[in-house]
Amino acid sequence: MGIWSLAALIAVMNLAGFFIMGMDKKRARNNHYRISEKTLWNIAFLGGATGATAGMKHYRHKTKHAQFKYGLPLLAIIEIGIFTYLFKLLA
Repeated sequence: MGIWSLAALIAVMNLAGFFIMGMDKKRARNNHYRISEKTLWNIAFLGGATGATAGMKHYRHKTKHAQFKYGLPLLAIIEIGIFTYLFKLLA
């Protein structure tokens, strides 16, 4: 996988993480079927933790759940470290 492919994958996953938080918040407000926490975590673990964290803060969603409040930012920091290492390796 090239550096541009990795960058595109990271961008897509972070956008997905951001927007899925907004979708779930909208569904919660309207009492509709919710996106499962498992799905939110899967997107975060697949490279979207930074976007999910930004979405959590922007939409003020899942901010009272400790696993999201502390876990998503921690995972985002870990992912940033991994991606920084991979970019240096591929450059």
